[in-house]
Amino acid sequence: MRVFVTGATGFVGSAIVQELLGAGHQVLGLARSEAAAQALVAAGAEVHRGTLDDLDSLQRGVAATEGVIHTAFVHDFSAYAAAGETDRRAIEAMGAALMGTERPFLVTAGLAGFALNRLATEEDNPAPLPRMSETTALHLAAQGVRVSVVRLPPSVHDAGDRGFVPTLIDVARQTGVAAYVGEGNNRWPAVHRLDAARLFRLALEQGAIGARYHGVADEGIPMRDIAAVIGRQLQLPVVSKSVEEAPAHFNWMAQFVGLDAPASSARTQQQLNWHPSHPSLLEDLAGGSYFTQQETGEAANTPS
Repeated sequence: MRVFVTGATGFVGSAIVQELLGAGHQVLGLARSEAAAQALVAAGAEVHRGTLDDLDSLQRGVAATEGVIHTAFVHDFSAYAAAGETDRRAIEAMGAALMGTERPFLVTAGLAGFALNRLATEEDNPAPLPRMSETTALHLAAQGVRVSVVRLPPSVHDAGDRGFVPTLIDVARQTGVAAYVGEGNNRWPAVHRLDAARLFRLALEQGAIGARYHGVADEGIPMRDIAAVIGRQLQLPVVSKSVEEAPAHFNWMAQFVGLDAPASSARTQQQLNWHPSHPSLLEDLAGGSYFTQQETGEAANTPS
């Protein structure tokens, strides 16, 4: 299958590209820069120049392929609503190009804040967040587009991660303490990016219209356990911050650090025969690679 991948040189997208190529698929990757184009060629993929807000270019990419995986998103938390609107328009444009075909379309959604204080399952409805990826996708499914959703947890981890956990590490370095909120019992789900990449391939090949799949390996890691590993690796004290203290200490991350959002992937594993096999988040952290990377100061990869 020839697959159009947005975000193809991003942290998750680049792993998906390798997974698809390794399974015998061809990849046409969206590239918004010359550096991204060169990275795609080096990976063995074809290049499609464009951006998320160039809807005509997105539709040309869809028309040239037999399946679509959408992973790109502008992770700008200072303009999150605008990023969500860009994402919605991109999904709608690609979905319109797929209308009346049987070509599969995978859309990436998030699990952060999805089902608070209980175990989220694939049957749960989308959260009312500015990122409307899943809601938009399910609207297309109701119109007959063969679209399904892969929900990813707050931490998709591996070497090169520039997401939430590296930001927590940067905060610890800057403040001199590894902190959590309250008792630190709130839980984060997580998945290794290579396990996530395999899930995307399986969902592309086997996914059902309107299905929701959970890319979750660790159902819920207590935040104090994450802080403990960070403190041990950086040789810093591990402390609790109150809810009132959290915004000043964690800055924009405060809205995520205190979330209790465990999630299950039992149904996904059964339906797609997907079984995570790579290291857990705590194992990745204990391995030390997260602490030799340069400080990012960023929330996550922006789309390429």
